[in-house]
Formats: sequence, structure tokens, C-alpha cells
Amino acid sequence: MRVIEPSELIINPDGTIFHLHLKPEQLAENIILVGDPGRVKMISEFFDKIESESENREFVSATGLFGTKRITVLSTGIGTDNIDIVLNELDALVNIDLVTRQIKDEHKSLNIIRIGTSGGLQGDIPVNAFLASEKSIGFDGLLNFYQNRNEVSDLLFEESFKSFVSWNDLLPSPYVVSADQKLFDKIVDDSFTSGVTISAPGFYGPQGRELRLKIVDPLINDKIEEFRFNHQRITNYEMECSAIYGLSKLLGHKALTVCIIIANRVSKKANEDYKPVMINLVQKVLERI
Repeated sequence: MRVIEPSELIINPDGTIFHLHLKPEQLAENIILVGDPGRVKMISEFFDKIESESENREFVSATGLFGTKRITVLSTGIGTDNIDIVLNELDALVNIDLVTRQIKDEHKSLNIIRIGTSGGLQGDIPVNAFLASEKSIGFDGLLNFYQNRNEVSDLLFEESFKSFVSWNDLLPSPYVVSADQKLFDKIVDDSFTSGVTISAPGFYGPQGRELRLKIVDPLINDKIEEFRFNHQRITNYEMECSAIYGLSKLLGHKALTVCIIIANRVSKKANEDYKPVMINLVQKVLERI
């Protein structure tokens, strides 16, 4: 049986995994991911009991009980590059023996829900709306580094999208992956708008914003707004969902992203004071996870 080398799977002297600084027993099967490290404390304050807490760089975590449900809340920081770290290390904590460095015979599946903020791309989606991502389009290219990406991706959607927007060949090829349907059905109700989320590898140019630098396709957001595939439309931009969906599918975990629309790129409206709305969304997820 293969033994994973120390250079490929780094374990800290205290037995925790390299970046997340967690031991297997500190991780719950139900995991809430947030971008902002400060949001970990806000969510964990709803717990009836906190079992453990950890902090390393942007990776802050707390594991505890919400009623009888054991939950880990973990911050990822911004971007799909961080998600590559988070998803691989979460999987290693449950599916690799950190002592023998061997993959376990019995696979364990995690429930992973991202709670975040997002920018709307359709004029009829109001600021403060709850948005559930049925699918995510990755502009980041992360999944293309892994084998079998085609087996978890919606290839017809990808080709239709690239053709419609005249995708620039100098950019990473987009990938499209769906949420876990069972997790979606468990969390999402009529209070949510659902749609397709773009995960961009940046906040400015990759999301069509221009400050001093011009972008390669000034009409990209107009084309995105118009695009349809099997009656589905692209609803919002954020920066993590595609990698969460793609890596979760490849690794055998269930994943869902729910966001608050804090700005609408079409109507030009925004809400900077969205914390009360975020608390409402967090409570919904905690009750239904």
C-alpha cells in the first residue's frame, strides 16, 4: 500500500495537518466554510458547546455542538487557491491515516456548506437576497490540474458558455460543476433564489471591474447576463464555490454554497451593512444542516 511522503502531506510536530492546524478528532462531519476569519466567532457563538478552536494564518476554526449536531466552522480566506488547501486537508483528515500516511480502506464523506457574500448579475435579484448555487462556473482553472475533471463537470454547459461569450483562449478554460442535490434539497427553501454562480480568480478584472487597468473583454458581464443553458442563467459572482464543488465531487464529499447578494452589478445597488441578514442566513443553515 502506498505511503504518502512527508513532502506531499506535511504534518506538524503536534500531529495537526499543516495549514489547518487540526487533528482528525477535532473535525465534525458537518462543516461550514466562511471566507472571513471573523465570521467563525459569529457562527460559533450560536453553538451550545465549543469543543475545540484553532487558528493559523487565515484558517480559523471552531468545532462544537449546535443542539445535538456536531459542526465545524472554518474560515478559508479569499480565493480558490485557498480552497485547494482547505478541501485537500479536510479530506486528508478523514480519509488518510496521518500516522501511517496511508489512504484508509473505508471512505468517509463530509457535508460542506459555504456561507458567503456575492455580487448579483441579474437585475431582478435584489440586494440582501439569499442565493443558492445550483452550479458553479470556475474561471480559475483549478480543477483542470486534476485527473477526471471531465467526469464531474457539465461539459455541454462549458462548451455552450465558451461559445456564447467568445471565451479568450489566453484565459483558463472554465469548468462547471453542480451542487450536491441532497444537500441542496435539505438546506434550500422558497426564501432562496437559485442559479449558476461564477467563481472568479480575482475581484477586479476577473469580475469585469475596471479601475485604472482595462480588461480584455469589456462586454463580458453583458454577455454573462444574457447567457442561458437549459433555462438556467448565471446569477452571481463570488470567489470560492467552483473549487469547493469540483474538489468535493472528485473526493466524494457533498457540497453546497449559499450567499447573500450584497451588491447588484446590473442595478448598481449595494448594502455594506449586511450583518443582520448574514445572521439570518447562518441560523437557517445551522437549523437545517
